[in-house]
Amino acid sequence: MIKSCEEISSTKKRLTIEIQADIVETEIQKGLLEARRRANLPGFRAGKAPMSIIEKRFGKSVESEVLEKLVPEYYMEAVKEADIKPVAKPEMEEGIDFKRNAPIVMTFTVEVRPKIENLEYENIPVKHVPVEIKDEEIDTIIKSVAEEKGTFEAIDATVASGDLVTLDYTTDDGVETKDVVIKVGSGPYPKEFFDSLIGKKKSEEFSAEIAFPEDSTTQFAGKTPKFRMMIKDVKRRNIPAIDDELAKDMGIENLQALKDRVREDVLASKTAEADRKKQIELIEKLLAAHAFDAPEGMVNFELDRIIAEIRAEGKHQGTDEDLIKEYRPKAEKSAKVSVLLDIIGEREGITVSEDELKEEILKFSRRYYVTPENVIKYYVARDGSLDGVKNAIYEKKAMKALLGKAKIEEE
Repeated sequence: MIKSCEEISSTKKRLTIEIQADIVETEIQKGLLEARRRANLPGFRAGKAPMSIIEKRFGKSVESEVLEKLVPEYYMEAVKEADIKPVAKPEMEEGIDFKRNAPIVMTFTVEVRPKIENLEYENIPVKHVPVEIKDEEIDTIIKSVAEEKGTFEAIDATVASGDLVTLDYTTDDGVETKDVVIKVGSGPYPKEFFDSLIGKKKSEEFSAEIAFPEDSTTQFAGKTPKFRMMIKDVKRRNIPAIDDELAKDMGIENLQALKDRVREDVLASKTAEADRKKQIELIEKLLAAHAFDAPEGMVNFELDRIIAEIRAEGKHQGTDEDLIKEYRPKAEKSAKVSVLLDIIGEREGITVSEDELKEEILKFSRRYYVTPENVIKYYVARDGSLDGVKNAIYEKKAMKALLGKAKIEEE
């Protein structure tokens, strides 16, 4: 099976495997017999063609099928025998020099999960993170809910912040716009523009000279145009009363039940954030206590993911070389965290079930208002499989197990 397992580095091995000639030949003969059984050759009854003709006609394809079957099978057995855990697809060196009645010898370069000596993750001291909920927080959230439920209605009053204003304007450089709707205080206009609207009334005409910053997303960026404006309509949000009717409108029995529901949600959110802070402290302590290398393939994968996100969000205008230099340390740290959690999860017997995978996909679909089918398509297009989702669930469970074994120190 294994001829040699050479250590290139702590995260890379050179694995040489031999498949004996008689094993290969036995599989080839099985394949030829199956080809003979299926063959329908002129002049011969089904399954009765001479083996010499079968081998001449189908020999090469049978050999290819045998290699496709035996190579991954023996590679996986060799990995198990060598007690290594690959973290990326292996690279075969020099291909396979296949000859009949001769052993197959293959050499792979394999990136592996590093071994962490004396990894202890129980009873690590971590600071307690208090969770406190104030009544004012609950009231603020419910007030926000009521505002979201409100509808804009036309008013005969002066403009105030938050109002919806419909106006026409012209500028001294010839720009003319009609029926533009602006929410006072929100949008791409500078504060001085909104200030010029506040206190004005419907049908009122007025002028204002407004300086727009260079980074404005409007057509006036870097300019100071003089506006001539006329307000055509003013609408203000009519906010419903915070009472039992508001709660019932949301499908909840009464206002107190709504407050209780909000409190539960806030508690869950703050508890999750507190746990996250404790988990970060635990991970930092584990990384500080154990020196090991991150597999290059994992680092590159993380780096590609980080750069893709930055590019998609338009946060960085530099070259890929600049991004790689800036974010490689972050990618290396992320890869090391994955290694730690993989080992901890393995020791704790953590697995990810199909039901857990389905539930995670449903959560994602509800959060972003897309169908589960589109969630699956997204991950398959990005990663080639759903392994990324499974790994996220696995690491979350490993983090929970790690926190469960920590020693929480009260302030």
